[in-house]
Amino acid sequence: MSVGVAALAAGILGAIIGSFLNVVAYRLPRKESLLHPPSRCPHCGTNVKPYDNVPVLGWLWLRGKCRACGAPISWHYPAIELLTGVLCALCVLHFGADADVWAPLLLVLLLIPITLIDLEHHIIPNVLSAIGAIGAIALCIAFDSDSLVENLIAGAAAGGFFLLAAIVYPAGMGMGDVKLAGVLGLFLGRAVAPAIFVALISGVLIGAVIIARYGSAEGRKKGIPFGPWLSFGGLVGLFAGDAMVDWYLDTFT
Repeated sequence: MSVGVAALAAGILGAIIGSFLNVVAYRLPRKESLLHPPSRCPHCGTNVKPYDNVPVLGWLWLRGKCRACGAPISWHYPAIELLTGVLCALCVLHFGADADVWAPLLLVLLLIPITLIDLEHHIIPNVLSAIGAIGAIALCIAFDSDSLVENLIAGAAAGGFFLLAAIVYPAGMGMGDVKLAGVLGLFLGRAVAPAIFVALISGVLIGAVIIARYGSAEGRKKGIPFGPWLSFGGLVGLFAGDAMVDWYLDTFT
């Protein structure tokens, strides 16, 4: 199978999985079953028909409204499906259609619900961090054992860095962020350094924009979670982190 065909298949499958990730992001923090009941309209409770549940296309076909009651269906559902499909396709295009792509795909599929849940609930579920840690180590052992030591060190270093920050300033850093940073290290190895740098810069810039708009006192009360910026940094590290590290070493060493 060519890389192009594999990327197309990954994009379609990713959009389908993205539909499930919407369910995970909604139900997991509410401690609801991920499998039962089937997807339903949040307004009238009517189960969504299988032919209406086709990723992205179903929402467009229904013009963003429930077939039963006509209530609006949020645009963020198809957006997440599309984003998941695009990121999965990019993973195949960047890493190839072979064993190297499994770890990047798993990381992408974890960062999406982590971001959604942290934005809404300001938590990062331990189960997602645990899946990430176990999956990263297992895939590294299976397909890239030479990088295992580096990745373990990177995970410990990234998690330790954020643990220190959480101890020094507990109001600004949660343990969920600490665990997520460690997971990123397990997946990215040395590329976790630019990932964390991008996350910190992004968080600072967004914080500055919020404070500039609402003022210092009110802006600090907004409590913007850091998980989404770690996820964004993780994506940058995934696709460009090694190149950034090489550029830094070639330029400054």
